Amino acid sequence: MRSVSVSVVVLVLAGAVLAAARLADGAGPCGASPPDQVALKLAPCVSAAKDPDSTPSQRCCSAVKDIGEKSAECLCAVLLSKTVRQIGVKPEMAITIPKRCNIANRPIGYKCGDFTLPNLQLQG
Repeated sequence: MRSVSVSVVVLVLAGAVLAAARLADGAGPCGASPPDQVALKLAPCVSAAKDPDSTPSQRCCSAVKDIGEKSAECLCAVLLSKTVRQIGVKPEMAITIPKRCNIANRPIGYKCGDFTLPNLQLQG
């Protein structure tokens, strides 16, 4: 029984070391840049993220596409970031932008927090 608990402790410690190394290397969802910093690139998307009936600008769509090309995980982290929320954007609106931009290679069906990218059904 003791050898099992020692093995569990060793596995937990190894996992913690790997996680710490990943963070130290800057290997977060958006690489070396924190999602809140990457979110600043979405400034052209503010009006589209507040109004579900608006068409996102070309600059907005280009920024979303660039972020999405890093990874679906990065796009999700950015769209749900504190920075995006602090400017008054609701996550359920932000999540719809890739679809409204008609980004062909968007991560359809990707689970992003409480939402699924980008097949979100807006509720009135």
